[in-house]
Amino acid sequence: MARTISIGQQNFSELIVKNNFYVDKTMFIKEWWENGDDVTLITRPRRFGKTLTINMVETFFSVNYVGREDIFKDLSIWQDEKYQKLQGTWPVIALSFADIKEVTYEMAQYKINQLLANLYSRFRFIKDSPMLTTKDRDYWERVSVNMNVSDASLVLHNLSEYLYRYYGKKVIILLDEYDTPMQEAYVYGYWEELTGFIRSFFNSTFKTNPCLERAIMTGIIGIRKESVFSDLNNLEVVTTTSKKYATSFGFTQQEVSKALEEYGLLEEEAEVKYWYDGFCFGNQREIYNPWFIINYLDKQEIDLYWANTNSDRLVNHLLQKSDADIKMIMEDLLTGNTYHTTLNEQIVFQQLNDKKSAFWSLLLASGYLRVEHFEFNKNHGKIEYDLILPNQEVRIMFEQMIEEWFSEYTKEYNDFVNALLKGDCKAMNHYMNRVTLETFSFFDSGKRPSESTEPERFYHGFVLGLLVELRDHYVVISNRESGFGRYDVMLEPVHQEDDAIILEFKVYDPDEEQTLSDTVASALAQIREKAYAASLEAKGISSERIRSYGFAFEGKKVLIGENKIER
Repeated sequence: MARTISIGQQNFSELIVKNNFYVDKTMFIKEWWENGDDVTLITRPRRFGKTLTINMVETFFSVNYVGREDIFKDLSIWQDEKYQKLQGTWPVIALSFADIKEVTYEMAQYKINQLLANLYSRFRFIKDSPMLTTKDRDYWERVSVNMNVSDASLVLHNLSEYLYRYYGKKVIILLDEYDTPMQEAYVYGYWEELTGFIRSFFNSTFKTNPCLERAIMTGIIGIRKESVFSDLNNLEVVTTTSKKYATSFGFTQQEVSKALEEYGLLEEEAEVKYWYDGFCFGNQREIYNPWFIINYLDKQEIDLYWANTNSDRLVNHLLQKSDADIKMIMEDLLTGNTYHTTLNEQIVFQQLNDKKSAFWSLLLASGYLRVEHFEFNKNHGKIEYDLILPNQEVRIMFEQMIEEWFSEYTKEYNDFVNALLKGDCKAMNHYMNRVTLETFSFFDSGKRPSESTEPERFYHGFVLGLLVELRDHYVVISNRESGFGRYDVMLEPVHQEDDAIILEFKVYDPDEEQTLSDTVASALAQIREKAYAASLEAKGISSERIRSYGFAFEGKKVLIGENKIER
């Protein structure tokens, strides 16, 4: 009989005791312990089992679970007698920053203080122990939501010492979702304030803590050491391309096949693979997001399980405001192509707006991209990556993100698209001017782009919108070689009865053109002179079925002109 599926269950002991569906990942405990790293930072995308793993480690080692062999006796870790003797023998401090999602530094600090104060409440039985001095108890009383940052930065350092005195053993510290407050701090503009505290907090907890035995931190992003880990030379960082713990997070193909068989769904394996496979960690390929699979086993139908729960404000914000190059690469990725680049998997947040590699690093860490191939370039001393969208669900998630860009202006945008399909140039002009008037600032980077770059930024966001909106009718291609030059956008029809469309975008140049009409004429002339229709005609599309439009930009003003390709 198939086991009951508990959606979102993060309590490891309850999951096992109730015999809920669980893929045995307990050998992570052995691998981690025998690696012997002082402090381990493991980055994985959302919904990959980080929180459950942290709770599993706490349940295995914590003195609060001494004698609970019933939890582990049927699991892989219990086959090793050495680890049977380790179970329930260590003081453990476990906490999570997952709920620190505040819009100001003051609110974030208050929430962190509240979390730390609640942690002390769990260990209140130690306060009255003779192991603590009067000075220790005075500090304990200061641990509250209103404590100053100096006291807050020492909370885990001091608690480690109190536990060491009480139990006579050093402590294991487990911090889940360590990077959540820093992501929010970057989005809402208080990065410097928060990271000043975090840097001091991490240093006292993980570096200058003589009572620390081992520690694990989990998160989505590996933040560059100089940002918050500058003093931690004992930190082992495990990213998506690291070989360590490659199968400990996420389900392997074998594990998915076994799960599908248990629930009588093995015949659906190919479709499940198309939608939910595609992640890889280290050299381990064919990794599935557990959230996908657990929900599919429960509902037994294909759906956007990750996309419906994965609201990533930071990624959406950066993509929306990104320059033309990033948007063009995103076009390629959405059409199934790979992107070759060099990057550092550990991110400097301050570089996200200015350094393109930091943006791709963020997408990789967040699970929106996977590494198809990577290798170390000895000549340049850098790792080169081939990046690709992992699966169909992630592709649709990006498409939904792009659709939301125009959601506030849905009517005008849809009216423009309909006018384009009908070949109504007058209506195209009317609606396009309304769209640009409303959305130019939406795609603005906030750094006062010039009149020549701002339309380009808008245009590439607009092209992404076309790619998504017209995907059932057209293959949308931009900035590709054709004939004797390059065109801006080509809409190649999927159905034989539809016209092909070429769009050329130009910015008004007062030194060369007197009016916007001149700019339109220049754009249309360029389409003719450089034979942009050549690739369409080579595919058997007659010139009579090819429409071309010139778009002229002057600030937020747009003029569109049309002509047929003549032969």
